[in-house]
Order: sequence, then C-alpha cells, then structure tokens
Amino acid sequence: MPQPRQTRYDAVAITLHWLVAIVIIGNFSLGIYMHELPLSPWKLKIYSWHKWAGVSVFLLVALRLAWRSQHTPPPLPAAMPGWQKKAAYAGHHTLYLLMFVVPVSGWLMSSALGVQTVYFGVLPLPDLLDKNKELGEVLKQVHKVLNLGMAAIVLSHAAAALKHHYLDRDDVLTRMLPWSTTPRSPR
Repeated sequence: MPQPRQTRYDAVAITLHWLVAIVIIGNFSLGIYMHELPLSPWKLKIYSWHKWAGVSVFLLVALRLAWRSQHTPPPLPAAMPGWQKKAAYAGHHTLYLLMFVVPVSGWLMSSALGVQTVYFGVLPLPDLLDKNKELGEVLKQVHKVLNLGMAAIVLSHAAAALKHHYLDRDDVLTRMLPWSTTPRSPR
C-alpha cells in the first residue's frame, strides 16, 4: 500500500528551522548594534555573545542538514512554475552555504585579529589563523559582505513564503509553521 504524500515538515525540522531563524536574526541585529559601540567591557561581552550565537548557528545548521539527509522534505506544490522551483532550490542551497560560511568567516576574522573564540566562555576554540591584523581587517569586510548577502537571501525567503501564502494561497508557508496542521487548498 503506498504511503500518503507528506504535506508538512516534521516537528524536528520545524523546530530547527525556527530556532536557526531566531538565532540568525538576533545575531544579525546584535552585530549591527555592537559595531558602533565604543570599546568597553559591555562591547566585549556583546562580541562574546555574538560569537557564541555564530558558533551555535554553525552547530544547529550541521544538525539540521544531518536531519534533512535522513528525512525528505515535502515536495513543492505541483502547480508551482519550474523557474520558481529552481529559484527556491537555489535560494535554499545558498542559504545553507551562507549559514556555514558566515560563522566560519567570523571565526577566521577573530583568529586573524588575535581574539580567541571561547564558546559560552568555557570551551576555547582553536584559532584557525595566526594573528595578522591586515588579514583580519580584510576578513572583517568579508564577514560584513557575507552577512549582508545572507540578510538579502533571508528577506527573499520570507517574502517568497508570504507571497505563496497570501497570493498563491498554497501550503508552502503553512507546512513549516509549528501551529498549522492542515495544508491550505489553492484558490
């Protein structure tokens, strides 16, 4: 007997999706806030929190990808045009790549600037590079550009989900919402 078609993500995928989203948005906001702060103990504390959140994103995304490799996501709506499906896949792949590369770029930057990352103030992570202030400044710009790119992809992702929900009236958004149990029927 054939299995019923999966129409929603499972609870683990939904939880990881929203947890990663909250940490990324919070960390991006924290990064903007801390950037202009004068050097102080408060700024150093905020930088530590920012690094902890970046390492957490990296670890959560690794867990999310491991989970996804064993759990097939629901298919995109059959009525969705091919170009939109390709754009969705490209956006997801780019977002996953950036969710790894952005934290690594911050870790590389910290290493080059001679500021070790100590996860939650307890677990010192090894420096990935020797101290090199010039390289650290270049990596600071790389980290900034990658973050802005990720912000653009995240905004596009959210806008596409809302477009599917309110204009197309399909289940693209509801299948990832924790409180939604039934798929929407298209108009």
